[in-house]
Amino acid sequence: MKIKKFMTLMVAAVAIVLGVCSCGNDDDEPEVAVAAQVIGSYTGQEIITVMGDESSNGTATYEFSKSSDTSIDMTVPESGSGAMAIPSFTVKNILLAKGDNAIIGKLASYSGTVINSKGDEKAYTLSDVTVVFNGKTVVVTFSLKYGNMPFAMVTNFTGTKK
Repeated sequence: MKIKKFMTLMVAAVAIVLGVCSCGNDDDEPEVAVAAQVIGSYTGQEIITVMGDESSNGTATYEFSKSSDTSIDMTVPESGSGAMAIPSFTVKNILLAKGDNAIIGKLASYSGTVINSKGDEKAYTLSDVTVVFNGKTVVVTFSLKYGNMPFAMVTNFTGTKK
């Protein structure tokens, strides 16, 4: 009888030990969508070059919002002043890819229209859009043709997430 009781207690003890050990949380953390990792406002220095002449627009803030899990929309702030003012505009569906140390977005070209301060509708075309997110820093480059301007404006922006 004692052996039967001893064996029952041993089986119960083994079951408890194995039950406690198997209850650990070994599940991998779900990966956050690449677009969700970079959305937000980034403030920094914007430099615009036209025909080799460089001008700084000073401090600018670019906004990035989620378009899908793997793409973003980028809002470029207004720049210039007076007759040379370019209103804020949006570039949609920049496809993102995760690299070794950065998240990179590329878009060959994008066209749209905006309403300027005079109420006129102006067309714009961006080409060679590149967006590189590295931690809390973003670097954006693109060429912009706005309205009837004969020359492209090459824009470089480096900012930090707010």
